[in-house]
Amino acid sequence: MKQSIATIALVVADYDEAIAFYRDAVGFTLVEDTRLAPDKRWVVLAPPGGDGARLLLAKADGPDQRAVIGKQAGGRVMLFLQTDDFDRDYARMQSNGVRFLEAPRREAYGTVAVFVDLYGNKWDLIEPQR
Repeated sequence: MKQSIATIALVVADYDEAIAFYRDAVGFTLVEDTRLAPDKRWVVLAPPGGDGARLLLAKADGPDQRAVIGKQAGGRVMLFLQTDDFDRDYARMQSNGVRFLEAPRREAYGTVAVFVDLYGNKWDLIEPQR
């Protein structure tokens, strides 16, 4: 048996602003953007290399969903973006306006720094220890 997590839904306020952030600032590739209804799209982005889970941007529909934008993990780090070159990606993301909440740090498991997306969701940028 083989299973994997293929796609993770992230509630967003606006498709186009979220696409711009993840594509232009973080460096993801826009994999699919299909209109399903007048106000609903199937928008999928993937990190370079495409070996891991993809990100499905799900536009909030109604007040309950809008209330969780940026808080889907209750203030904890929600997603972990693994890289093969921390320094390269940290510098590129910073130059593209991504806000890091801390300086990079070396841990037993690798090099890591927490950043936030345009809605405040926390991410780890991490290069595992080799």
